[in-house]
Amino acid sequence: MKLGCFACRVNQRDRVGKGLQKSQNKPLDMTKGQCRNSLKTFSSPGHSGVKLNSDYSVNQKLLIDCGEDQDCVLGGIVALGKFDALHIGHRELAMHASKAGTPFLLSFVGMAEVLGWTYRPPVVAQCDRKRVLSSWAPYCSNVVPLEYQVEFSKVRSLSPRQFVERLSKDLRIKGVVAGENYRFGYKASGDAAELVKLCQEFGLSAFIVHSVMDTAKRSRNGAVDAINSSDKGQVSSSRVRHALAMGDMEYVSELLGRKHRLVLAVNQNCLRERKKIVLPNSCMLNMPPAEGMYENCDLVNGGYLGPCRVIINSDTIVIEMKDENSLSPNPVQEVEQLGIEFG
Repeated sequence: MKLGCFACRVNQRDRVGKGLQKSQNKPLDMTKGQCRNSLKTFSSPGHSGVKLNSDYSVNQKLLIDCGEDQDCVLGGIVALGKFDALHIGHRELAMHASKAGTPFLLSFVGMAEVLGWTYRPPVVAQCDRKRVLSSWAPYCSNVVPLEYQVEFSKVRSLSPRQFVERLSKDLRIKGVVAGENYRFGYKASGDAAELVKLCQEFGLSAFIVHSVMDTAKRSRNGAVDAINSSDKGQVSSSRVRHALAMGDMEYVSELLGRKHRLVLAVNQNCLRERKKIVLPNSCMLNMPPAEGMYENCDLVNGGYLGPCRVIINSDTIVIEMKDENSLSPNPVQEVEQLGIEFG
């Protein structure tokens, strides 16, 4: 496969080239234009010697869910992004990371609080993320990508060069994978081209991957909805949220590459009738679909409980089991969480 300006060094190219051929999305080729010679996958020895500004503490830990030594991603390939929905575009990044080394996701959290955004429930419940990542193993050389979090406030003021330096020197990673629209550094001043250039300086490999496009192209009245100003038809977390808000669960499944699972925290406010479970909406740990009735759902609690229909309204979520014998006498007292998968 011709990688264009994103050719790896020879020993890496032989190792990952065949895997990239199988992907539906080829690495981004930006040989046309001013970045013809700068956008490559680099693995050069040594570091540039560029130092962080003296007003920034290099002792501040970058990963908030890693140990004191910050060696959780040591020698690995990290995919960079926000990874809210863990959709098929995110999975594509993890897949490319796995072809070059041990894959990790480096997720940035706390952006809403720092930037003053209105709170939105996550698309994937925090407690459900490991299950989703485990389902990616068949796409990632039978390796489950691990996820670590970076507090956005700790990196917000870093320049693009400072950010890459911290990845190299503090986390001691081997390389990065990012989408073609990836922005980083203070006020998102760095782009994919600069990421590759800086990785060259600090001895890291860099892989830039084309966006996965939304081939479903769902529309209303023949007009495709514009999600936001950066939407060019690619699969995105914003597009997943939009599909959930429409209540189009088939579309959501196509974007996610799996059924959407709504996780519910079970508490004393849960009501149980013979074939029905009623919970207040405050029990939802992630984003539900639009209000309405949904057939062909499944209730799970670590294991499979049975088929159900779900009614979501402004105050409650009602789970009606299609087989009353699928529930134990007190199912909601035996678990702390229930999950609904929408067919």
